[in-house]
Amino acid sequence: MKKALLAMVIAASAFTGVAQAEVKIGFLGGFTGGIESLTPPIFDGAQLAVNQINEQGGVLDGEQLAIPTGDTTCSDASAASNAADRMVNSEQVTAIVGALCTGATIAAANNAAIPGGVVMVSPASTAPAVTELDDNDLVFRTVPSDAFQGEMLAKLLISKGIEEVAVTYVNNDYGRGLADAFVATYESEGGTVTANQAHEDNRADYRSELGSLSATGAETLVVMAYADTSGQTILRQAYESGAFTQYVGADGMVGDSLIEAIGADVLEGMIATRPGSPDIPGSEIFAEFAKEAGIDPSAVFAAQAYDAAFLLGLAIEKNGSDSREGLSQALRDVASAPGETILPGEWEKAKQLLADGQDINYEGASGSHEFDDNGDVPGVVVEMAVEDGDFVTKGQLDL
Repeated sequence: MKKALLAMVIAASAFTGVAQAEVKIGFLGGFTGGIESLTPPIFDGAQLAVNQINEQGGVLDGEQLAIPTGDTTCSDASAASNAADRMVNSEQVTAIVGALCTGATIAAANNAAIPGGVVMVSPASTAPAVTELDDNDLVFRTVPSDAFQGEMLAKLLISKGIEEVAVTYVNNDYGRGLADAFVATYESEGGTVTANQAHEDNRADYRSELGSLSATGAETLVVMAYADTSGQTILRQAYESGAFTQYVGADGMVGDSLIEAIGADVLEGMIATRPGSPDIPGSEIFAEFAKEAGIDPSAVFAAQAYDAAFLLGLAIEKNGSDSREGLSQALRDVASAPGETILPGEWEKAKQLLADGQDINYEGASGSHEFDDNGDVPGVVVEMAVEDGDFVTKGQLDL
């Protein structure tokens, strides 16, 4: 009996040890709400990086990397704060991939991550407001600011001979920041903005706003919003009104759900932009990995999410523990030259170099993430268009 009890105790202890042999990085995304159709492939990108790390020996002394998730709903600051609080104080994560929507990232950072000393790397929060956070060097992003995307979208329309537009934007940090950047550049390039109006998200009827926008006489409607909420409703009601002949959107509008909800024939020829990946080795490597895993490599922010998770894994390895302290500096170290180049999927190589005391420089799926003082990166914006029922990539913008 004593031997049996001893064996049970040993077995239980061993099981407990295995269960605890993991390091956690959380993922905060809009699994419901305005970007619920965009979030799954973004999470899949992060999960792919985690899977590769675990398959190649895990982090530190063989611990597995886990990625618990939290739903921010995209637009609910309380939901974002609560999800982040659970990650920081209950899940005890070392770092966080996310959030995705800018308002969610700001709420999560201010109410949980920054007080808890937790590094966040957002693959999708593009608004300039993220740059202005007083974050103790804890908030980073692998996607360029909308100050750049708005500029590129404006120049794209001018290059196409579209010189008069009406603009509506969702009334939050994302919408305002993107619209401000777009309007400033569009007007400076000689374009005319006949109306520039905010709208509230998650409403059933925008006909009044559309009436004001169409009364200006503009035939092109620019919508800075989300594919699963206000953006979708506005485009549907704009089509029903018959007032506009051309639709334009940015990254929040690029989703198959938009086409499925409104109709491919209605949206044929729609123009959009989104952050993309430059023509670098890491981009092609990621595309192959993604296809093998059943992930669309061109899905919006999937490559940026892969990079965010892989970079955090490298930073944890560089830091030498699952401690939150020192992780932001380690993140900067592994993301920047000088050092041996590490490409997507090269976890074993990176782990060995770090063990040997060597410097590494991660060159990712979505770009070279040389973080500036604010945790921002330079980036690439690509042109998108609806053709034959799908959003297709037309090419990188260099205007």
